[in-house]
Amino acid sequence: MENRRKRRLLRLVLFVLPGFLVLFALMVWAVSALWNWLMPPIFGVRAVTYWQALGLLVLSWILFRGFRGPSMARSWRHDLRSRWRRMTPAEREEFIQGLRARYTGMEPPEPEARL
Repeated sequence: MENRRKRRLLRLVLFVLPGFLVLFALMVWAVSALWNWLMPPIFGVRAVTYWQALGLLVLSWILFRGFRGPSMARSWRHDLRSRWRRMTPAEREEFIQGLRARYTGMEPPEPEARL
């Protein structure tokens, strides 16, 4: 058990962390390249450096995402999956029909009488 944990941590440090850093650096470079390609000709502003692009990225993250904690998306997905597992095939079909009605603009199906 301990050996498996060490291998997982080693894999994380050797592959995942450098991969994340490379992707982050490419994202900052993309912001810099897009800014320098679009903004000066359109709005007449100066080009930005790599570090200024990093600052813009952090600023936009703060302004548009804020200082929220981790996303709660995983918890509602887990709840939906466990609810789905407990449904009978008829309840699943009724659930799917309700979703289709909600998102396609069709009339919702008539609720069946349950005993």
